[in-house]
Amino acid sequence: MSLTPSHIIEYLYCPRFTYFEYVLGIPQYETKNFKVMRGREIHDQKLERNKEYLRKKIGVQEKHLDQYLTNDLLRGRIDEVLLLSDGSMAPLDYKFAQYKDKVYETYRSQLFCYAWLIEQNFGKQVNKGFLVYTRSQNKLIEVLISEADKESVKNSANDILEIIEKNRFPRATKYRKRCLDCTYRNICIK
Repeated sequence: MSLTPSHIIEYLYCPRFTYFEYVLGIPQYETKNFKVMRGREIHDQKLERNKEYLRKKIGVQEKHLDQYLTNDLLRGRIDEVLLLSDGSMAPLDYKFAQYKDKVYETYRSQLFCYAWLIEQNFGKQVNKGFLVYTRSQNKLIEVLISEADKESVKNSANDILEIIEKNRFPRATKYRKRCLDCTYRNICIK
């Protein structure tokens, strides 16, 4: 099985997402979510508009648009893979969101996944990533990425595969507020 950054994000939010959706086969129906669908439209529009634009401000030497990358455990489509002036690379992801002085963990985790994919496919170091908040006049935010961040994503991918392959019912999230609007709250044993 090949995982996506969404699998990792769901697992980090609550490991039981993995169990309910991929072991029991109970879908979430996320495609009906307005923000998800609108975000996909924004991605497509931005990719089309920015084909000739290099981000000189952050030292971009080259960029690769709409990259579908894979490794042994993970696959994902990255809006932009940037080659920076120091020889490193960085993922850039468009978000249909407003920037409110905070980068959400889900966005960070997605960049960590992309960093792992870029390093494995391009053979270049990834030390940071970028987010563009389309509902805040395309505000660009830099996110540092450590070796520990990439290792955490690899560990999560291995944990997910173990849950699926061994049919293991994992512990629920320790953050009970997450359960309030969870798709699986009515069937989850807390």
